[in-house]
Amino acid sequence: MYTEIARNKRKTILLMLLFVVIIGVLGWIASGIYARPSIFYWVLIASSIYTIIQYYAASSLALAVNGAREVSKKDQPVLYRVVENLAITTGMPMPKVYVMEDAAINAFATGRDPSRAAVCVTTGALAELNKTELESVMAHELGHVQNYDIRVAIIVFGLVSVIGLLADIMLRMMWFSDRDNRNNSSPIFIVLGLIAAVLAPIVALLIQLAVSRSREYLADGSSAMTTRNPEGLVSALEKIEQHGSRLKHQNTSTAHLFFANPLKAGGFAKLFSTHPPIEDRIARLRAMETKL
Repeated sequence: MYTEIARNKRKTILLMLLFVVIIGVLGWIASGIYARPSIFYWVLIASSIYTIIQYYAASSLALAVNGAREVSKKDQPVLYRVVENLAITTGMPMPKVYVMEDAAINAFATGRDPSRAAVCVTTGALAELNKTELESVMAHELGHVQNYDIRVAIIVFGLVSVIGLLADIMLRMMWFSDRDNRNNSSPIFIVLGLIAAVLAPIVALLIQLAVSRSREYLADGSSAMTTRNPEGLVSALEKIEQHGSRLKHQNTSTAHLFFANPLKAGGFAKLFSTHPPIEDRIARLRAMETKL
């Protein structure tokens, strides 16, 4: 398990470096198209500022767009005690607890570090999961916080947004810019710009998927280690397969934060899902049972 944690952390660092490389390449191509080296530096500065703003605002936005409401121990005594006991077990500060009205079985965590964490669960999960299953799901979400997955997810989402924005700006600039500016540009840079503007968002999305899926496996492992009961999470995942995790009011910008895929399932959508297949997660947890 600890080897898996170390491997996933190294993989995440390398993948995030790829984001920086992609942004740098886009800036370099744009500066080459318009023969202005300063564009490269402005791209890096603007991307950094956008990512920092996203970093500080993302948690509040995630709770707001999903209609989450904060609850107290008096409102949800079972849920609150489960989270409270897990926080004590893991040595974490007590996170804020939220509930969102939705019949799907799902949950998510947010917060850039353990001292600013919040966990949210759907009313469907509270209705369908028994205490052991609920504890395992909440341990998974706290595992995300412990492993700083939320921080990684926020930064990755910000970088993906930056790359998509840069690619869109490059296409518009090449399409609508003055013909004289394009004539003074190297044809090689123009071709590279078109290719990069089309491929960069796709590559960025694939990197985001790789980061997100590896962190889901890691959080499953963290849940199993915390509860010492992988079967509890297996049972919760099996219920999700039967009942469903698709939210009534879906938001693609926060889909990567959820315990299970909250979006409409489908062949193409499944390929580009931020979550690994449930059957794969169950298989890994079953393999882990003999090692705990």
